[in-house]
Amino acid sequence: MKRFVIGDIHGGLKGLQQVLNRCHLQKEDKIIFLGDYVDGWSESDKVIDYLITLNNNQNCVFLKGNHDDLLLNYLKTKQFNNEWFHHGGESTIEAYHKINPETIQKHILFLETLQDYYIDEDDRLFIHAGFTNLKGVEFEYFKPLFYWDRTLWECALALNPNLNRDSVYYPNRLKLYHEIYIGHTPVTRIGKTVPYNVANIWNLDTGAAFKGPLTVLDIDSKEYWQSDPLHMLYPNERGRN
Repeated sequence: MKRFVIGDIHGGLKGLQQVLNRCHLQKEDKIIFLGDYVDGWSESDKVIDYLITLNNNQNCVFLKGNHDDLLLNYLKTKQFNNEWFHHGGESTIEAYHKINPETIQKHILFLETLQDYYIDEDDRLFIHAGFTNLKGVEFEYFKPLFYWDRTLWECALALNPNLNRDSVYYPNRLKLYHEIYIGHTPVTRIGKTVPYNVANIWNLDTGAAFKGPLTVLDIDSKEYWQSDPLHMLYPNERGRN
């Protein structure tokens, strides 16, 4: 059995199907999704359909991203804020205008089952964005930080690589887990298009919402596979560009 982790999808079903084919996913394999399944490319609703079907045949873990939480709120209330609309929500709203109430209800049930985080048997933490409590995720006071926080990643990026882990100045959050896997903040912001490792954090958001590829990583070997850049798979769309 292999264990895979996949970064932010943002409505790019073509990229998702392509990269899962390229990593040669087998029925016995486990795959952990870091969230943000929607908002960006035009197939957000189809991504959710695909994941629901995949879960029937595959060992999957689905985490909650901030965009998934925003979509859930919209589907339940039909209300949204302009910030979400202009950061990928517009294409998602358009997609959901075309599907029936029964399917929408099924998607609501799926979104309500998304996990805030997942810790495996090897003390690896999988979380969409991050956390702030120095004791760990179980002690977080404000749960939405699990899918909104950027300070964990910024902390790792700013860390002096020569600082000894035993130093009193070494960030406690980076000592709590063997490894931490996140998405949320595209590595394209620092000029990368592949999974990027700093300290014990692996960032799997390779910018699929914009002009980057979608990435799957083998958790144990660190081998990775990528789709074509999403804007090439959806040449007539703008995504979140």
